[in-house]
Amino acid sequence: MTDTPSPGVKEALGALGADLAALARVRLELVAIELKEASQRQKRMLQLAVVAALFLAAGLLALGVLVVVLFWDSYRIAALVAVCAAYLGIGGWAFWRLRDIAENSPAPLAATIAELERDIEMIRGPE
Repeated sequence: MTDTPSPGVKEALGALGADLAALARVRLELVAIELKEASQRQKRMLQLAVVAALFLAAGLLALGVLVVVLFWDSYRIAALVAVCAAYLGIGGWAFWRLRDIAENSPAPLAATIAELERDIEMIRGPE
């Protein structure tokens, strides 16, 4: 008896190793693509958020000044209170939405994790 595997087993193990390496390479490429897409999406969202915040802030400031100037002679205190309440309400709503989006966002690399779980189930086979 010899402990060396027969040529058929050796070739099968080599093919299995090559298949597993190819599978790992594909999964790593998927991770890289997902990370790149997520990075680009986050950059674009940040750029748009900054532009939107700056212009909305300028517009709201101008609107607030307009309201206060219009009502300066008759209801200046009420106009200032209304403008402040509107600003605080909009800011509170935006903060609430931001927190909601942050809490309910999908996990990073969700597609990769799902593919890896399918791979594991396929390797294990039916139980």
